[in-house]
Amino acid sequence: MEEMIKKADVLVEALPYIQSFYDKTIVIKYGGAAMTDNDIRRNVLEDIVFMSYVGMRPVLVHGGGPYISKRIQDMGKETRFVRGYRVTDEETIEIVEEELTRINREIVREIISLGGSAISLSGKEDHLIEVKKHADIDGEDIGFVGEVTKINGDVIQRMITSDIIPVISPLGIGKDGLTYNVNADQSAAEISRNMGAVKLMLLTNVRGILQDMSDPESVISHISIAEIDGLIERKIIGGGMIPKVRACVRALDRGVKKTHIIDVKIPHGLLLEIFTDKGIGTEIVKR
Repeated sequence: MEEMIKKADVLVEALPYIQSFYDKTIVIKYGGAAMTDNDIRRNVLEDIVFMSYVGMRPVLVHGGGPYISKRIQDMGKETRFVRGYRVTDEETIEIVEEELTRINREIVREIISLGGSAISLSGKEDHLIEVKKHADIDGEDIGFVGEVTKINGDVIQRMITSDIIPVISPLGIGKDGLTYNVNADQSAAEISRNMGAVKLMLLTNVRGILQDMSDPESVISHISIAEIDGLIERKIIGGGMIPKVRACVRALDRGVKKTHIIDVKIPHGLLLEIFTDKGIGTEIVKR
């Protein structure tokens, strides 16, 4: 009986959040090494299906870095990054597109198997993600890498108002008609602001922003934009966390209400962050 009462308490705690986020758009970015773990992926997709069933409008943007890197390695090519951007030549962009398309379709199939409704979308289709070629970095041309210039969100809006979960691969189309690789965090941030999302949620492989990188329990649960530069200067925010935080800042500056960085390895972390009083990651807000 006690166990049943605890479950009821959890549902009651979630009720005001369900009411608050009903019919609201929430953009989720999922990628990195955790994509290769079937149990983690299932947990993430179960959470997204649950969100859809209680009336939220989830939009999923995914990456595919580990799969792309393995494919390149299997071909005997070198994988190179410059300041976190994959150097993408003509052969590599073909691999990127093939792998992202494959991953996208697998995710859609799995969502459907969990009882959800989903559709595959590539950022280059219907000019969903328009880009310009990324500028040289440290004097080096990084190839077919794009910076987002415009999101044409009409197709996404049609999907979510029909209770369909859009699953978006971060490919962009340039004015030259060519396909470009786009950073998935940046894609998710731009989509969230275009769609007027109430939340942008970035799933990563750490608990959030940590006061001490050697202590996974030292999560900073809440920060504002004004605190970020100081945390970067003190090297509390560093490495791969910097572009994620910058993506959050850009989304907040353009009207997204709250952004979150959470550990994808925590079972049902999305639901814990949204539906509980305490949450489990780092929440970044404008002020």
